[in-house]
Amino acid sequence: METYLNFFLVGITSFFTLMNPLGIMPVFMGMTATLDRANQKKTAVKAMTVAFFTLLGFAFTGQLLFSFFGISVDAFRVVGGILFFLLGQDMLQARLGRYKVEDENQTRKYVGDISVTPLAIPMICGPGAITNAIVLMEDAQGVAMKSVLISSILMVCGVSLVVLIGAGKISNLLGETGTNIMMRLMGLIVMVIAVEFFLSGLTPILQNIFPVS
Repeated sequence: METYLNFFLVGITSFFTLMNPLGIMPVFMGMTATLDRANQKKTAVKAMTVAFFTLLGFAFTGQLLFSFFGISVDAFRVVGGILFFLLGQDMLQARLGRYKVEDENQTRKYVGDISVTPLAIPMICGPGAITNAIVLMEDAQGVAMKSVLISSILMVCGVSLVVLIGAGKISNLLGETGTNIMMRLMGLIVMVIAVEFFLSGLTPILQNIFPVS
């Protein structure tokens, strides 16, 4: 029982840190600023649902897919870093959430677009979380241990959903000026994280191309 509990705690702490719902909250607030409460909630639910099943998919098939397509985690980090940098640049200029929706069809399309990318992938379910899911699934021996891992992912996704759903109230409390300030600050942090992701993925690739004797 203690082994399962420790594995469960490792799963919760690692996934919560890597998914970082508090960090993506300003992005969510900015991108859904023009949506009503119902569509904000719908966006959060869809984003977390996509993230959850994406993590499960990679946990069970990650190594197989990476090997089949010849994809390395380092290359995944490089691409994720580029996407993060572009997103952080928009956040730094407080450009997110300025999309104007004029009818219900346009609203549904916008919600569908942002809930999958960039919210679910790569922000919530990024290279770190995917890699963590693959590694922990390999460490999980037996059905019971795998069930513990799935439960930890589900719990973190549930907590993250609560954070995102509550983001609307925080946005109203801060106002447009406060939201823009938070977006600019987080944009700078996201760009720094993007550089770290990019370099952490690029360094081993370059070391393989140009080995140092």
